[in-house]
Amino acid sequence: MPFSSRRPPPKAAKPILCKPCNKTFRNLSGFTQHNNAHHLRAAGHVPVPPIHPSVNQPPSPPQAQSAASRPLGHREAAFQDLQEAFATAVPGTERSRSSSSSQAEVLQGPSPQTAPNLKRETHPYINGTTIPPDEPPLPNFTKTNEEWTPYDSRLQFEMADFLFKRTQMSGSNVNWLMDAFSAFGYASGLPPPFSTVDKLHQHIDSTPLGDAPWHSFTAQYTGLKPDTNIPSWMNAEYDVWCRDPRTVVQNMLANPDFKDEFDAAPYREYDKDNKRQFSNLMSGNWAWRQADTIIREDPERAGAMFTPIILGSDKTTVSVATGQNEYYPLYLSLGNLTNNARRAHGGAVAVIGFLAIPKGERRETNDKKFRNFRRQLFHSSLSTILQPLKAGMTNPEVTRCPDGHFRRVIYGLGPYIADYPEQVLAACVVSGWCPLCPKDHVHLDEPGNNSRRSREHTEALLEAFDLATVWDDYGVVGDVVPFTNDFPRADIHELLSGDLLHQVIKGSFKDHLVTWVGEYLQRTHVDAKVLMWIPGSQQPLPFLV
Repeated sequence: MPFSSRRPPPKAAKPILCKPCNKTFRNLSGFTQHNNAHHLRAAGHVPVPPIHPSVNQPPSPPQAQSAASRPLGHREAAFQDLQEAFATAVPGTERSRSSSSSQAEVLQGPSPQTAPNLKRETHPYINGTTIPPDEPPLPNFTKTNEEWTPYDSRLQFEMADFLFKRTQMSGSNVNWLMDAFSAFGYASGLPPPFSTVDKLHQHIDSTPLGDAPWHSFTAQYTGLKPDTNIPSWMNAEYDVWCRDPRTVVQNMLANPDFKDEFDAAPYREYDKDNKRQFSNLMSGNWAWRQADTIIREDPERAGAMFTPIILGSDKTTVSVATGQNEYYPLYLSLGNLTNNARRAHGGAVAVIGFLAIPKGERRETNDKKFRNFRRQLFHSSLSTILQPLKAGMTNPEVTRCPDGHFRRVIYGLGPYIADYPEQVLAACVVSGWCPLCPKDHVHLDEPGNNSRRSREHTEALLEAFDLATVWDDYGVVGDVVPFTNDFPRADIHELLSGDLLHQVIKGSFKDHLVTWVGEYLQRTHVDAKVLMWIPGSQQPLPFLV
């Protein structure tokens, strides 16, 4: 077919304008993705009247204005923009408001109060009201590209980074290189980046380490000591390194990268069949119960934003070849951030401490005093590190959030993520017992009392029985105080999170199910009928064992 007989190419579609932010898009798909990411979710945290009120709610504060009586808001306007964009994106596709109901549902999208296909109910009181309400956020302050203090210029900073960090050049070579820079720049009058290696080190030492610098404190055994042959661990000092967790939390909350990946209030989501849907931490029952407790303790906290502090620890061997170097990092994240934010490695998880690892001689590892000291050192260290957050757990603090708004934030200890050895250590439970229920591992499937451990239950046991009884009959390490006892609304038995890798995947499937199937096949088939022997040998074939 000759070129002249071809149909002329279609005209380019009219650019689509997003009214809230004045950005234009070439097609409807790009506009829809932008609208869902930057406008619908951000507006989705507006508190709405509860659909399923929680049990034992406190007296109700003044009711908010209903959605039907409110003036047209930001999110409603975004939906109108989406409808208008659909009508004008492709010529000839304009639709009137008198279209059929099915067409109207497609054009209007989901309800302005909820996520697509889900009904969302936010907590009516601890809902993260902005300060001041209904006002746009203040702009973020950013440093200029010319700010290199304490360095004179970017060249000086890059040179320090290259010499000290990347190449780790010796002091004599640094001095030689600075002399060479002086010789090359003599004709033009340019000085070297640093006159000597000492000047380089002075600039590095005066470099700000950020808003949450590292510091350390020392711990030591303070119990009774024997008169002779005092174990070395009793006299040793143990350094614990940490950062201010309050500053880390505030920096994390103020990070604008999370503006579309955080929840300002506990919520419940339901699908079209009214079935509860769980996704992020703030969609769970625990966050909702915590909010109920917060408002019940003090009604003046209404409108605050609950911020759970997620913790995790894992003793790690870094290098076996250099003498079993072990580190004990302590991690922190925020329960307001979504799961996607934590998976993205974008600053949603921070290291706030390195715990001490006391070590004794081989004959001392089974000593009861040494084991108790290691347990108490763990809990005392965590309590000390988290102390800067304690005041904000009762009195809300005004803090900037990822969306740029300020809110009254009240902290609380959230889930503690750890493997089983760390769980029994954090819960002060004897190894081999369940940290969540008072049953030994050999009796978990037996009928009987299905109660759970709790802070109150443990304290009642310690008042009623001696330490040996609670150890043998209930699996409680009674002479160690959990770190959660130092903070309000914190129960370690409620905060422990399951270890998917070791307990579910490796524990249930690999170590238990696969082993059980292998033993079943061995007893049912191999031992009974099909056991085959290698001629001249008394050993079974490898694939039969």
